[in-house]
Amino acid sequence: MSPLTKLFLLVIGLMLFFTVRSLFAAGAPREEPRAAAAKVRTGEGIIIDVREPNEWESGVAAPAHLLPLSDLKGDRTKWAHVLAESKAAPIYLYCRSGNRSGQAAAILAKEGFTVANIGGVSDWQAAELPTRLPDEPAGND
Repeated sequence: MSPLTKLFLLVIGLMLFFTVRSLFAAGAPREEPRAAAAKVRTGEGIIIDVREPNEWESGVAAPAHLLPLSDLKGDRTKWAHVLAESKAAPIYLYCRSGNRSGQAAAILAKEGFTVANIGGVSDWQAAELPTRLPDEPAGND
């Protein structure tokens, strides 16, 4: 097999890998950030930022609970109270790009939660929705 053929197969393989990966991440319904924010303002759901704590320093959605995906996949201590209070309300999830929020949505959907992926924090910011620093209290305004 020629080096060019090997390179071509590698590129095709990578494209397939990322396509399949994005399909799994996209398994949860998508919701536009503005629609999710409106529902949260009226008490019809909550927003969770599933990025890791060091990523929150750049700002988070103002009404967001800050709960890393790694904790959802781990002991869930930090998630327990939010999940207990959210069994009937929709949970809107976001991360940096929408990939980890898709993973969290898939996990929670299997457990019976109503979830939607609102994408990445940049989608929230592009919609000109309110943000805050992680050490400031969450708010719905």
